[in-house]
Amino acid sequence: MMKKFLSLFTVVVLATSALVGCGSSNSEASSQANDSSTPTEQAAGSEEASADSGEKLKIAVIRNLPSDDHTKQFLDGAKSEGESFGYTVDTFISNGDDAKFQELVAQQIQKDYDGLIISHGKAEYSTDMLKPALDKGMKVVTFDTAFKDGVIPEGITSTAQDDEALARLSLDEIIAASPNKPAKVLKLWYGPGIPPLDTRDGIYKQYEQEGKIETVEFIGPSTLDDVQGEVSTRVAAVLPKYPEGTIDAMWGSWDEFAKGGNKALKEANRKDINLVSIDVSNQDINLMMEEGSIWSATAAVDPKLIGIVNMRLLAKKIKGEATDQTFNLEATLIKRSQLKSDTIMDTLKDVVEGWGQSDAFNEPWMEELRSQNGK
Repeated sequence: MMKKFLSLFTVVVLATSALVGCGSSNSEASSQANDSSTPTEQAAGSEEASADSGEKLKIAVIRNLPSDDHTKQFLDGAKSEGESFGYTVDTFISNGDDAKFQELVAQQIQKDYDGLIISHGKAEYSTDMLKPALDKGMKVVTFDTAFKDGVIPEGITSTAQDDEALARLSLDEIIAASPNKPAKVLKLWYGPGIPPLDTRDGIYKQYEQEGKIETVEFIGPSTLDDVQGEVSTRVAAVLPKYPEGTIDAMWGSWDEFAKGGNKALKEANRKDINLVSIDVSNQDINLMMEEGSIWSATAAVDPKLIGIVNMRLLAKKIKGEATDQTFNLEATLIKRSQLKSDTIMDTLKDVVEGWGQSDAFNEPWMEELRSQNGK
């Protein structure tokens, strides 16, 4: 996400980047989240496969974000769930390069995939980019993807983190902990143009207008090439302008921004500024748990669960079952005080009630496929 921007639920709008009958493959495409190259051309057969048998179904998951923790977990969720159904799942990332992303999508549409999961496409091209897939009869689910004029094409299910809730949870936490009213906030954001971040910013601006928060400085990277490094450098440059007590909190609308901001605060020994973010990863948890950490909370949706739910939706489409046009995944606030010394993403569910668990779109026939495939 994108909880944390680009949560940012994608969460939100990222995504995504982040996010399924016929044919068999003679060569396996790369499924590593850090491999943004195009897979070897795959040979296609003409045998039809049954959607509820899992036989020979092939899914491509394509994400338009860098290979950060959120992306890796999203892809792992989609891949593990698809493979539990007996599907072949190939994953691709474009590192936030829109041209490369469109090229990757076009390439996979030309192959023998039964379905696509698309993460973090932008409004200016997503509608036209996915039309050939729909015309070809491919099933499509998107995550944190925007469309021309806000109109989701017929046949596509569009998913997102509940980015409005992610923003509210994180901002309410800042307000509750801030001595000043309105809370004085150093804002970390990037946009416009990334759906989850834009949605989160909409709530932020609403809180500004309501007098709940006041922005003392807005900082964002110029590109997504080195988010953490650039944000860290820019935050470090402005901190001397603000004496202790003049900033209540730093709001990281995406955890990649928060990591950069956290580094700058740590190096400047600024213990007076509370850091609250959106999205979560193992790295975030480690940073929150460091001795003397000022990173107090983050609002998030389990990125692995996002991938899982998107794959279930795609499986239902392939089987011919009805799906809603949109679906938002529930947001959760994670506080530093809840974490234990050994807490990691896989054990967050032990300290945060309901974390990473959802029966959404989990049909009985899916359980049968898992049993057949030993999952």
